[in-house]
Amino acid sequence: MTTTATASSPRMPDAQAHANQFALLGQRRFAPFFWTQFSGAANDNLFKFAFTVMVTYQLQLGWMPPAMAGLVIGALFILPYLLFSATAGQLTDKFDKTKMIRFVKNMEIAIMAIAAWGFVRGDAVVLLACVFLMGLHSTLFGPVKFAYLPQVLDARELTGGNGMVEMGTFVAILLGQVAGGLLVAVPQIGHTSVAVACVLLALVGRGVAQAIPPVPATDPGLRINWNPVSETWRNLKLAHGNVVVFRSLLGISWMWFFGATFLSQFPSFAKDVLHGNEQVASLLLVVFSVGIGVGSLLCETLSRRQVEIGLVPLGAIGMSVFAIDLYFASRALPTSAELGLVEFVRQPAHWRVMADLGLLSLFAGIYSVPMYALIQMRSQPTHRARIIAANNILNALFMIASSVIAGALLKANFTIPQIFLFTGIANAVVAFYIFMLVPEYLLRFLAWVLSRFVYRFDVNGDEHIPSAGPAVLVCNHVSFIDAVLLMAASPRPIRFIMDHRIFAVPVLGWIFRLAKAIPIAPQKEDPAAYEEAFAQAGQVLRDGDLLAIFPEGGITRDGELQPFKGGVMKILDAARVDGLEVPVIPMALTNLWGSFFSRIEVRDGQNVAMVRPFRRGLFSRVGLNVGDAMSQVDVQPDVLRQRVSGLLRA
Repeated sequence: MTTTATASSPRMPDAQAHANQFALLGQRRFAPFFWTQFSGAANDNLFKFAFTVMVTYQLQLGWMPPAMAGLVIGALFILPYLLFSATAGQLTDKFDKTKMIRFVKNMEIAIMAIAAWGFVRGDAVVLLACVFLMGLHSTLFGPVKFAYLPQVLDARELTGGNGMVEMGTFVAILLGQVAGGLLVAVPQIGHTSVAVACVLLALVGRGVAQAIPPVPATDPGLRINWNPVSETWRNLKLAHGNVVVFRSLLGISWMWFFGATFLSQFPSFAKDVLHGNEQVASLLLVVFSVGIGVGSLLCETLSRRQVEIGLVPLGAIGMSVFAIDLYFASRALPTSAELGLVEFVRQPAHWRVMADLGLLSLFAGIYSVPMYALIQMRSQPTHRARIIAANNILNALFMIASSVIAGALLKANFTIPQIFLFTGIANAVVAFYIFMLVPEYLLRFLAWVLSRFVYRFDVNGDEHIPSAGPAVLVCNHVSFIDAVLLMAASPRPIRFIMDHRIFAVPVLGWIFRLAKAIPIAPQKEDPAAYEEAFAQAGQVLRDGDLLAIFPEGGITRDGELQPFKGGVMKILDAARVDGLEVPVIPMALTNLWGSFFSRIEVRDGQNVAMVRPFRRGLFSRVGLNVGDAMSQVDVQPDVLRQRVSGLLRA
């Protein structure tokens, strides 16, 4: 699989390392974009929610009863995603993204001006037309939103940047809905207040967009296919060409299915199950939005500022656990008169419900942000916006499926808590299926757990690991889990050449087979397996991926660095024949000798491993030092060994 990283895309001149993601708000390459998308999301939701409240409580429309208002408005808003996402992706790849953003914001001003007229007149037909147009506005902005970030942020900022955008989006949704509900209810001037607010927000967004720096087109020669049906199909096929990316799109779409199921049931859940009023329904929305925001922001801290897809299984586990517990927390609540916000909060049983809701949404944020970052990093830059457009199409289809399935379950007399239980169990099944299809998620999760909960793993110099293109990683071999720790340190997948005997170790052998590690046997023992290992290694480099080798030929038996064998030279000689420029990255694992997984115990004159689990204690501090890349012409086994030896003492 060819990896395309963000570092290969042009970045703004002021890009630099930051202490955390909030520092991006002080950077011109990020802050104006952040506030532009924030104002757009707030305006979308202010407009839609105010219109929904107006139809539900204030207008008497025989052709659109209040019970149908939310469904009709939601369907009209999402329809453009199905019709025009493919075209939006093409336009984003073809044109300067900043110009696209400004065009979309100009469009928003025009739509909100028409909507303002509709609000003042109380004209539901005009406002329904504006719902469709705002859906088109969001459809055009979606690919720009996620294709912009990889061009202005480097790989170490991508998770934090996505977390900020995800957090900002949900906060904007929350504020927009609260503002829309409050403004439209103001006696006499409510409709006018909403009209003015919508236009002002559109103007503010356009003003901030003017400060976004130019971001060049990634495929300016692209010929636009205006047929949405054929282009949609072509986009889905394009996304399907990269298996990891496509299945990540499915994973994100499933998250929208999951979230839409809960969000759509909040009003009924608050009224029929929790026995609360409209304020209680709003409280559920606040808790859900805050949870998503907190989870999104946590991703950078949990991932050491790299694209850490090992967080995705963690998020999936949390989503299922707390969705299922929400069923148990809510099914036995006593019947009561309608509760206001204060009365609801006073009852201890309701705190468990809110905790479950907040935690399942927090884990949904942890689940989604790394997936978005992975898609941005692994998609080919010239096709990135079209891949994101395919994601938007899938998201829309999954949300529609969520509504249909939830409706069918309700019609079949399922209760709302039972729907939550069904969704939590389905999430566990879907997540397990995705992780089996794409083992990288599971492997990264295991590496993440090992490097944080078994050891305290410090990595120095990981910026020397290339973010794109082939490279050979060369490391000392101290323990049975060296490869797992290297997985945790690299934002990209690594293929390992490993002694064939390690595949016989219980559990670890299964992990390394899942990681598609390349078994190698001594040439004298099995010449065919020896040659096959180097053939596979050559293909890894031709595919533009990372290859790791432990040139000592086996785990050290005395803690000292052993002589390096010549396998790395055989790999580099083959790369020269293929015309590849392959840097060699020296690495050194430190403080692992003497740990549970190393060969330190002596029995019957032989060093063995894994016989005293707490020999060094849990949370022992271990490390990885990564050195500067070496040109393949400068590499010799002895020189390479000296470099690794120096890193051991660093």
